[in-house]
Amino acid sequence: FLFQLKAQAPGSAEELRCLQVINQQQEGSSLEELISNQSCLKLANTIKAYVATVTENIIRRSAVKEARRSFFNTSEGQVPPKTAGKPSAHLTLRPQNLARDGNSKRFGNLSQSCRHAIARWEDSTIHSHLQNITYRDGRLRVNQAGKYYVYSQIYFRYPSDGASARVSVPQLVQCINWKTSYSQPILLLKGVGTKCWAPEADYGLHALYQGGLFELKAGDELFVSVS
Repeated sequence: FLFQLKAQAPGSAEELRCLQVINQQQEGSSLEELISNQSCLKLANTIKAYVATVTENIIRRSAVKEARRSFFNTSEGQVPPKTAGKPSAHLTLRPQNLARDGNSKRFGNLSQSCRHAIARWEDSTIHSHLQNITYRDGRLRVNQAGKYYVYSQIYFRYPSDGASARVSVPQLVQCINWKTSYSQPILLLKGVGTKCWAPEADYGLHALYQGGLFELKAGDELFVSVS
């Protein structure tokens, strides 16, 4: 501060005495002598204005630097790190080939009515998100114990191939399975729909939705299987 003030204007003997008094002040001591002296008040105001200017410049430079860092991270495809919040996840379906039952075996023994585990979900699109929950190979892994609302919605699409398909009444089943420390998964939710579509329809479309509130522990996994 002293170098800056000296550069701005020559200091008077009175101002020098004020600086010496300020320098000799003990913490918590009285400032009556400074307040009663007009030269000291003027010097104090000058110092206050200078400190305010320096502080403002530091804050402005820090804000500009942070904005540039955020811009370059985003422009290079690096998403700024998110602060940890309440665990949540929403995934969307990818194209499935449920005729290949080999993938379902690694999910454990599943109910015969919904034995096809869905192993392909979109976890990085604009319609999906993960926060404090891990996704891998068709499973959602809980990292934080607590009460969770668990839901799933699957669209079933059946082609009408021939007369036999037109008179058939397919049973649509959707299961949400819970994998704990036990070796085999536990059936958490099961939704069933029996549909009969119009003979002239090229495709039969139906959606099954189910959800519920459950107490989950850290390390528990969830996955969906269908008929």
